[in-house]
Amino acid sequence: MMNRQRFTVVASATVLGLALAGLAGGTAQAAPAKSKPAKGSTVAASCSRARLPLPDSRCTPGAYNPDVTQATIGRTICVSGWTATVRPPVSYTNKLKAQQIAEYGYSDTNPSDYEEDHLVPLELGGDPRDPRNLWPEPRYGNEPAQSKDSVENKLKKAVCSGKVSLNSARNAIASDWTTALSRLGL
Repeated sequence: MMNRQRFTVVASATVLGLALAGLAGGTAQAAPAKSKPAKGSTVAASCSRARLPLPDSRCTPGAYNPDVTQATIGRTICVSGWTATVRPPVSYTNKLKAQQIAEYGYSDTNPSDYEEDHLVPLELGGDPRDPRNLWPEPRYGNEPAQSKDSVENKLKKAVCSGKVSLNSARNAIASDWTTALSRLGL
């Protein structure tokens, strides 16, 4: 009887481990995840502000929209107005922003002082709703949220013109948006 219970526990753990490994292995590169989170999931309970203006990569590693690939950019991100079709509603992002302001431990808890920003922007096929791709980016400091917008636009233009691959642009902005353009020679 004891061996049967032990076998059941080991088998269940193995199946769970394989399922989790399958979810974690959703991308072909050492880059942000593509999968959607379970409803109600959150990022880590304690996020560091040490890398500002960059997010804590443990809490905000980025995530990709599985509908956007190099092969689909001509009918997704490179179509004018496409991001409006996938942008999450403010009711979703405002709730997430309040939660993440607390998780990041910001002393300023005024939501209007932050932009709930996509680390991998929608313009480059970032996942619109995955909390791992959203973070409360400060609108103040040496590199405020608005600074990242011009980087996003230049990278999208480079991807859509064929100067840079989608994966190169995504990797550059996810690892450090402040140096993404120079690292890609733009």
